[in-house]
Amino acid sequence: MVAAWSDRLIGLSHRIHAHPELAFEETRASTWVAEALHMAGFEVEHGCYDLPTAVRATVGSGPLHIGICAEYDALPDMGHACGHNIIAAAAVGAGAALAGLADDLGLTVTVLGTPAEEGGGGKVLMLERGAFADLDAAMMVHPAAVEMAAMPGSAVAQFKVSYQGKPAHAGAYPERGVNAADAMTIAQVAIGLLRQQTTPDDRIAGIVTQSGTAPNVIPDATEGRWIVRSATLEALSELKPRVLRCFEAGALATGCDLTITPPAPDYADLRPDAAMLRLYRANAEALGRVFPDLPAGAPVGAATDMGNVSHVVPTIHPMLGLDCLPAVNHQPEFTAACATPTADRAVLDGATAMAWTAIDLAHTTSVHQP
Repeated sequence: MVAAWSDRLIGLSHRIHAHPELAFEETRASTWVAEALHMAGFEVEHGCYDLPTAVRATVGSGPLHIGICAEYDALPDMGHACGHNIIAAAAVGAGAALAGLADDLGLTVTVLGTPAEEGGGGKVLMLERGAFADLDAAMMVHPAAVEMAAMPGSAVAQFKVSYQGKPAHAGAYPERGVNAADAMTIAQVAIGLLRQQTTPDDRIAGIVTQSGTAPNVIPDATEGRWIVRSATLEALSELKPRVLRCFEAGALATGCDLTITPPAPDYADLRPDAAMLRLYRANAEALGRVFPDLPAGAPVGAATDMGNVSHVVPTIHPMLGLDCLPAVNHQPEFTAACATPTADRAVLDGATAMAWTAIDLAHTTSVHQP
């Protein structure tokens, strides 16, 4: 069935790739996904869970309920540098392949279009609103530079930091100013020193998005966006307060007012289901996909809101290799790699491997609750 849909799936992938939309703005992509699933025979809801670009499409009425996740948001300035166009098309393809088989297999199949994975936590919001409550298992595929059965997924907290000071003429009356840029500088220095006492699995990264408008005016407002990563939620809960104290130090030293706002929920570490992974890997290898032996000391990894799902539903999140090194995710070169013949094959292989894995699950009780 995936073969019968190959032209549609590749066309969908390329169309989403050519029209990138940011988190919670995926109007066209979510519509195209919803339309394709309706064509495949699914009962489709678009704009569900109080999210205008969320999709829920269901077919079948069997006792084993399998969820397949589609992502379709892009990155600012880079477009689909994480290949969410491939994810969306593969999810539609797996759903289409299973639509005519679901009842005979004893399956209910739900494809969830999940907005805002890139920092917005769409799956976390959908999880809180019941989207995953009735699922027995959840799966998705994600492109990467190399094939991986399981992505090393870290726990992540994000926050927007704002300092408010007082402007003044930097030459004539500097003593009358309260320098918000100095507050951010102090915080950054403190974070740099903190890194010596963090673990190898911790990451702290950030950018300053606003810091003054003229060199002869004491900056009265500074803003930044920061991300803190740890290997687990438990480790993140220890690291995050230490980072926040660095920003408090900037406010204390300068007299600025500090505001810290989380723009999205925290992401949990990814905990893939081992039994499901074995099934998926065997199916992917049957399609000719090769899982290389990765070097020891692999990085902490990226983060995904699928991690939150994996804490409550048996979940897999394998990576489809695009054979595009040295280009890796979140680079412009990876954007280009996500609309190539190799990427098109990844769409079809990912769809087929997920469909076969769902069929295997219909004949096994190997999944377990986390």
